Amino acid sequence: MTTASEERNGARDANGGVQSVDRALTILEVLARIGEAGVTEVAAELGVHKSTAFRLVSTLEAHRLVEQTGDRGKYRLGVGVLRLAGATTARLDVVQEARPVCRQLAADTGETVNITVLSESSALYLDQVAGSSALQPHNWVGQHIPLHATSNGKVLLSGLDDAALRRLLPTMPSYTPRTVTRKAELRSELERVREQGYAVAVDELEIGLAAVAAPIRNAGGDIIASISVSGPTFRLGERIDEVAGLVRASALEVSLRLGWGHRQVTTSA
Repeated sequence: MTTASEERNGARDANGGVQSVDRALTILEVLARIGEAGVTEVAAELGVHKSTAFRLVSTLEAHRLVEQTGDRGKYRLGVGVLRLAGATTARLDVVQEARPVCRQLAADTGETVNITVLSESSALYLDQVAGSSALQPHNWVGQHIPLHATSNGKVLLSGLDDAALRRLLPTMPSYTPRTVTRKAELRSELERVREQGYAVAVDELEIGLAAVAAPIRNAGGDIIASISVSGPTFRLGERIDEVAGLVRASALEVSLRLGWGHRQVTTSA
């Protein structure tokens, strides 16, 4: 029979990981509020022993989320927090600047428009606008899709070197008979994407689904996202060239909104 004490200990063990995360986040909140603090102050805020506070702070320091100040023993928020905040801000900027462009593109094509970014070894959907022809569009926002079998994925891959391609695509599974599964074939296709400024995927992820995507660039000219138009193959397949022109123009407009054109003018001047 399990005693009450054993049950409490078991509960602490089961929740230990969550409790540690909660305490670590509390430390970040404390440092954000008061600027800097020592282990003793952190321990007092958390209501834990100094040794526990020290272990938590040391873990955060290892991930560069906190750092020691010139006054040894004091800690403040580290550059890792800025990196995370910067990544979030960049994504929010893309969605904010792209939204009116997506609405216009959806109106012009009648199809569904999506914005995606690279997320580890897949493409992550950030935003979606449905066109008039998409009666009941699938909501892709927040979902991940494979890189090699989609137009968005190919655009995102086109900005990477061979080493990154090998790391992100150790395997290339087949989703339909039309999925590109050989690295050499994918490299050739990515070269075409770079030359023509857009990518196409017809029946590669799903039979009956076609899409065209183009790159969105930041002020430095790096590909940071993709914008695509997708719809049924029977409807979109005959309009690839027309839609590709519209998608490229839309991608350029978003890139200009993000400062890419300004960088080009400044550099040439």
